[in-house]
Amino acid sequence: MRLRTAAIAASLVLFSAHAAFAVDCGGDFDSWKKGFEAEAAQQGVGEKGQQALDQANIDPKVLQRDRAQGVFAQTFVEFSTRMVNSYRLKQGAAKLKKYAEVFSRAEAEYGVPPPVIAAFWALETDFGAVQGDFSTLDALATLSHDCRRPDLFRPQLMALLKLIDLGTVPADVKGAWAGEIGQTQILPKDYLEKGVDGDGDGLVDLRNSAPDVIMTTANFVHQLGWAPGQKWLEEVRVPDDMPWEQTGRGNRLPMSQWTGWGVTGRDGAPLEDNGLAGGVVLPMGRKGPAFMAYPNYDVYLQWNQSFVYTLTAAHLADRLAGAPAYDPRHPDPALSVDQMKALQQLLAGRGYDVGKIDGVLGSGTRDAVRQEQKRLGLPVDGWPTLELLTKLSA
Repeated sequence: MRLRTAAIAASLVLFSAHAAFAVDCGGDFDSWKKGFEAEAAQQGVGEKGQQALDQANIDPKVLQRDRAQGVFAQTFVEFSTRMVNSYRLKQGAAKLKKYAEVFSRAEAEYGVPPPVIAAFWALETDFGAVQGDFSTLDALATLSHDCRRPDLFRPQLMALLKLIDLGTVPADVKGAWAGEIGQTQILPKDYLEKGVDGDGDGLVDLRNSAPDVIMTTANFVHQLGWAPGQKWLEEVRVPDDMPWEQTGRGNRLPMSQWTGWGVTGRDGAPLEDNGLAGGVVLPMGRKGPAFMAYPNYDVYLQWNQSFVYTLTAAHLADRLAGAPAYDPRHPDPALSVDQMKALQQLLAGRGYDVGKIDGVLGSGTRDAVRQEQKRLGLPVDGWPTLELLTKLSA
């Protein structure tokens, strides 16, 4: 889908200013490659991996993607409706049935439920149908040579050279523009360290072997902190009025507290006291869909930092586990991109860190909206409305 910055950061190994590097970043590409090649040799990369690096080229399209990364400008209802479609639900059910033994083995070994794995598999590549057509070697060499974020990508390039050296992937392997490989878009360092041979053929092939994909994804999710036997998400209903400032993923409270404020299950039944604390998530405010996010939901944010993507992935896993489609309810209309930019400018003018003025409701903008809603005596649900924009403009 998009560059998983959290996954890269989690596996980041900072490169010191080593004498083997002729140039830390930028400059003549051939000279830079020779410096990196020397470092690779010191880290155990053999002749095969070094020869592959020697053939790498700068890919201008990768730099274009890096400079203009796609962001989720759609609302949760818009994005999730498009992504949780009949094809993915049907194919997901078929994959769960076809590879039932492998999914069962993955859950027994790593504690990750089959629908969770299948949902990532669906959203990342449509079960392997769309794995990307960028040269992974060129992409990672380009991003490692580029001076914008070289320390993020050098460990990934080093891991790729080791994978090539081992014969795990060919030098011409293709994937996403930021270096992700395979049917669930795993970065090379995670491929190298967390790859699992699921079909017992002695290889870890994340491009062509479904058992390898399932077992590796389960291992990866497990190592992100998944707690076996626990829920990750549950649709709920919220009352017309409650302490809205208590909502939000990070404000986890016992089910008894939410019940006391009138929060119920989707069907109106009392919430099950499962021993977990949860946070009420309102992706489109108090009038829109509502979910209870449990600690396992945090793993989704380790996979991808986009709130809209992760909530969609968690809901798709719920659907594959048998839950019905969520109720979109009747949220207040979303601001247009231009209106959102105007709101961000007003919030930035008040000292809030909303990041780039891009018209996208990111975490910084959402947090600022909550603060201003509280200041203005509006329901604190984090959903920017025309009313809020009008009040701030005045």
